[in-house]
Amino acid sequence: MRIDSILANGSVHLSCEVFPPKKFDGIFQAKEAAQEIAALKPAFMSVTYGASGSAPGHTLEVAEAVGQSGVTPLCHLTCVQSGREQVLKVLNEMQARGMKNVLALRGDLPPNGEPCRDFAYARDLVEFIHQQGDFCVGAACYPEGHPESGGRMKDIEYLKAKVDAGVSFLITQMFFDNGTLYNFLYRALRVGIDVPVCAGIMPICDVRQVERVTKLSGSIMPPRFAAIADRFAHDPQAMTQAGIAYATEQIIDLVANGVNHIHLYTMNKPWIAREICSNLSSIIG
Repeated sequence: MRIDSILANGSVHLSCEVFPPKKFDGIFQAKEAAQEIAALKPAFMSVTYGASGSAPGHTLEVAEAVGQSGVTPLCHLTCVQSGREQVLKVLNEMQARGMKNVLALRGDLPPNGEPCRDFAYARDLVEFIHQQGDFCVGAACYPEGHPESGGRMKDIEYLKAKVDAGVSFLITQMFFDNGTLYNFLYRALRVGIDVPVCAGIMPICDVRQVERVTKLSGSIMPPRFAAIADRFAHDPQAMTQAGIAYATEQIIDLVANGVNHIHLYTMNKPWIAREICSNLSSIIG
């Protein structure tokens, strides 16, 4: 099923993200985790493209396991280190497996900072994907602004160009202050971005994640969450419980304020996804 059709039915949706293994010998565990999460019946499940766009075959293997579980898969596809030939190969393989949903991403720059000349930006990839067939294409967005964009207004301009290239829905980078998302949605609507936006939520259940997340994504930890991390830093069980509670409260507030599409970054931990779904059983059907 096309994800734009899923998001258009007016319901509250919870989708999930999983990632493939770096090496093929971990494919069984990744598939198993994905299928456990799929058993929770999320609206769809995205499968990341691996570090630096590596191992696209692993992404497709996990995505196929998701589809076999009865859940619509969304395959990430990065382009900054991929030429047209490689991207076309992946798209052809997706079509052969009956997959139609793609999350088009630029991806991380290579160590030398030189992107592939075929696709300098995600919008170039979006246009290329549409030239290859009837795909449903989504893209990423950054409520706090992409760190390389040169400011929030520039970031919104780039996002509008990406949407105009043929993006049907957006998934946000993780954020921990809902006010940041509300401000972003207002700015997006003001420039005419009116596609569905899935709000990216990551439950932080280990204080070591805090440093990694802020370094990789640039997300700002609000004082309220910083206090939680500081108070429970040396009590893993309490930190896990507090992290799940914080994510649950974020989602409840988002839904109460009209944000109907939630995207849960599961880190391949089915038990965390189960806890969140249980907490929201009467809120997200």
